[in-house]
Amino acid sequence: MLETAKNSEAQTAQDVIMKKAEKPKKPTWIKAVLPFNIAIGPVSTLVALLILNSNGTVINVSLAVTLFNAVSIPSAIFWGFVTDRFHDRKLLIMSSYIGTAMILLFFLFADSFFQITLLYALFSFVTTAVTTPLNLLVMETSPKQKWSTAFAWFSMVISIGNTLGLVLSAIWSAYFILEYIAIPLAILSMTSGILSALLIKEPSVFLEREVMIHNRYSFFARLKHVPFVFLRVPKYFDFKRVFRTLKNGLTLNVPVLILSIFMFYVAAGIFNTSLVPSLAANRIPSIAIFGIVTTVNIVQILSFRFAGSYDEKNSLRKVSIVGLTLRSTCYALTGICFFLISGEWLAIFVAVLYSLAGGVAYSIYYTAANTMVFNTVAGHRGNGYSLGVYSALVGIATMVGSLISGLASFYLGFGATFLLAGASLTLSIWLVSLLNSP
Repeated sequence: MLETAKNSEAQTAQDVIMKKAEKPKKPTWIKAVLPFNIAIGPVSTLVALLILNSNGTVINVSLAVTLFNAVSIPSAIFWGFVTDRFHDRKLLIMSSYIGTAMILLFFLFADSFFQITLLYALFSFVTTAVTTPLNLLVMETSPKQKWSTAFAWFSMVISIGNTLGLVLSAIWSAYFILEYIAIPLAILSMTSGILSALLIKEPSVFLEREVMIHNRYSFFARLKHVPFVFLRVPKYFDFKRVFRTLKNGLTLNVPVLILSIFMFYVAAGIFNTSLVPSLAANRIPSIAIFGIVTTVNIVQILSFRFAGSYDEKNSLRKVSIVGLTLRSTCYALTGICFFLISGEWLAIFVAVLYSLAGGVAYSIYYTAANTMVFNTVAGHRGNGYSLGVYSALVGIATMVGSLISGLASFYLGFGATFLLAGASLTLSIWLVSLLNSP
């Protein structure tokens, strides 16, 4: 009996050890990511407010965002090649974090639209550098069977960081001069640089960028934070090869899917670029503007927790249409609100509608659309040219949307601009309805 009891205890102890061994370990270096994402979370909102505070207009905000998006395309290409050529994850990540801290401090001395816009463009270039090496580092420092867990944790840290940055900015704007928020944000980014030096250990095996697009979890994480990835620079022939398949019903999916996502990003650029200027023009205080964006981030994080299971139970085409329809309706209703109400009630309605559009609808659509992209464009070898075309068009769409937004808001008004964003999504809905996807 005693021996049986000892054997039972030994077996129990072994089971405990096995369970601990099976429990996925989160890479410790991911802790270095949090302060940086707190720092960059509020920057887009902050830049818009700084431009408006320096007597800029919505067109100035539009030009700044357009240049930011324009820089992000060659930046993604450049830093992708640098990552593949020089296998030094730590140096690249540290440099990006420290460089971002320096740029944030320079915002303290920017007192004109021109200076703020140049700094924002430089911010785009420097922050893009960290995306590819971080995604590869997740894969290189985690067992392959744990990649899904590692990327889920990685994405959650980034989302929480961005939200905390917005909360910090909202509180700061209530008590201090808005421009000085650059100081704590720079300190946070510098903290990430220091933590990276201490926590990141170069992996024993380096992966090439192409690995990212053949794993669903890494691909989703990559597109969530930078919505395009280039394995090579797309050429004119690549565009021609993709879109000539429009003539063939059997190969219709790839070009139609790319065009539908193109219109999605055009609409997003139109809406998002004018949102902060529209609220500021209606005398909504900075704390409320940051509060609205924070609310949307929180709703988005919560929505992603059920979006995956919802998408799995329904066809990808149907889910995409549901998400796009909800988003389009919210955009249009936001436009109507700007014609009918103002002040505090406007802020409340915008917060609710934007939370539905940018939180619930986005999470539903994002998961379904990127699954289709992965299945048709990125998940198979030899489709690097299609992915390059997709990425280039997404980048162009964000630029086009941002540019249209400023001009439409300045000459037609904010209400008409948001109605235009909603109308743009109806074209995306129609294109999705043409897909052969089940």
